[in-house]
Amino acid sequence: MNDFGKATNDDTVRMERLLPGPIERVWNYLTDSEKRGTWLAKGEMELQVGGKVELNFLHASLTPHVEQTPERFEQMECGFGFSGTVTECDPPRLLAFTWGGDTSEVKFELTSQGEKVLLVITHTRLRGPSEMTMVAAGWHTHLGILQDNLAEQTPRPFWSTFEAVEKEYKQRFAE
Repeated sequence: MNDFGKATNDDTVRMERLLPGPIERVWNYLTDSEKRGTWLAKGEMELQVGGKVELNFLHASLTPHVEQTPERFEQMECGFGFSGTVTECDPPRLLAFTWGGDTSEVKFELTSQGEKVLLVITHTRLRGPSEMTMVAAGWHTHLGILQDNLAEQTPRPFWSTFEAVEKEYKQRFAE
């Protein structure tokens, strides 16, 4: 499976990962604040349509690797966050919510495949190649850390991974 996401149209990025299961374990990493905080962001999540989603990012806490935050992201060094609203919820197979307020939407779809789980993330309503590149590189990096956590391996470094894959996405999305 190719780890790089794809632009499925001019405002949508789709990512796929085959993860160690079972499906309930992966679901918990999406919905439980503490588990989600190990690969993406902590925050409360009301698992019902219309429920509130809080995401509080602290990239330095995702990995034991100590890295300098890139200058363009220094404002995020001590954390940042935003809220959204759950738009779809069917545990443990489907979760969708608005991202960054209501500017875009992210959907997580889980499917059991033997002892593994296929996770498909579709992020829609993105504004052009630049935002698609940033979102794809972010998801790519965060999903790599999720894969590491589920495999019980030391999570890869965040910022150096992000910057490496961002270069590839710039070419793929012709930013």
